[in-house]
Amino acid sequence: MEKKFKFALLILMFNMFISMSGIGLIIPIMPQYLKTFGGEGAVLGFLIASIALAQFIFSPLAGTMSDRLGRKNLIIFGLVMNGVFMILFGMATHLFELYIFRFLTGVGSAFIITPVMAYVADITTGKQRGKAMGQIGASISLGFMIGPGIGGLLSNVNLHFPFYAAGGAAIFAAILTLFFLPATKPVLKDKAKGIGSGNVIKDMRTSFKTPYFVLLLVVFIFTFGIANFQASLSMFLTYKFQFTPNNIAIILTVGGFVGVIIQSLFLDKIFKRFGEMRVILFSLIIAGIFSICMIYISGFFLILVVATIFQTATTVIRPAVNTLISYTAGKEQGFASGMNNAYMSLGNMIGPAIAGTLFDWNMSAPFYVGATVLIFSFFLTYLWQKRTTTSFKSIDD
Repeated sequence: MEKKFKFALLILMFNMFISMSGIGLIIPIMPQYLKTFGGEGAVLGFLIASIALAQFIFSPLAGTMSDRLGRKNLIIFGLVMNGVFMILFGMATHLFELYIFRFLTGVGSAFIITPVMAYVADITTGKQRGKAMGQIGASISLGFMIGPGIGGLLSNVNLHFPFYAAGGAAIFAAILTLFFLPATKPVLKDKAKGIGSGNVIKDMRTSFKTPYFVLLLVVFIFTFGIANFQASLSMFLTYKFQFTPNNIAIILTVGGFVGVIIQSLFLDKIFKRFGEMRVILFSLIIAGIFSICMIYISGFFLILVVATIFQTATTVIRPAVNTLISYTAGKEQGFASGMNNAYMSLGNMIGPAIAGTLFDWNMSAPFYVGATVLIFSFFLTYLWQKRTTTSFKSIDD
């Protein structure tokens, strides 16, 4: 049984890596790719937001459907959809097609991420869950980290080839999942027993009544703060310090690499030693402080250190929150996972849009706002955990 669990987790990690690297892959390619369509920065911003919008709308539906139809079927569907529309994105000849295909790629991602998180909750006990969520988080971080590098390397063939390769990899992952991922039984056979409707507006209202609503709110707030920072960083370093794309790539890669190492090797021990709640609170404060620090420092090495600490702090927040939500979700893992991804997508959608507006006004403003949001999230989480009757000290409690 232990071998079966580990193999299933490896497949899920591979699926998340493929999905996330496909999203990150476009970062170095898009400026030049959009020139062939006459598109500029605003177009890129809307394309990025379109994925978050698709995930926001469809994650609740994916979660509810996975509760009723089983996780495996939904994961396969999402991978195929992701792959097909990634390939079509690379074949597009008109700008409006880019918007359509990118949005539909995001729909596919919603049907991957949400059932994967729910699947992990299905196959893990309390003792295993924190470690498994950390490993899934590491695969996400690794995908985001090396995706841009893969995209830049494959673009040497031509600008369209990276999209074909990413689409082909997603379809290969779907085939691998079809034949090798053990199926899980639907957890809700009677539709009347499920709390999820699949309608994002109705499900958002339903989420207000769940015992983990504050955690979902924290997901939105800290994702907003993180996205605000990340969307501003490359522009900030370019305009204030005249950093080259290679300089920025090094900063992002080192931070991502450290996050992957911690999630893969140390996160389970950290959770057991301090508990998920303390990890969340500490990381929120650290992220807020170092967001402010970015404004007042200079020099490549010091910027590298500050950005790495910020990225490391934020990478451990996500698996910690995911784990706590799964503890309180009971049999509604699909619904909880869907709402988790929906709130995260909402933060990813709003954060960059506000960051861009703030940056045009004052290049330091996004970092002040991001820090304020993260520290507010700290106080919200702290007050909630003081009032809740559930103990979150450790996964062994």
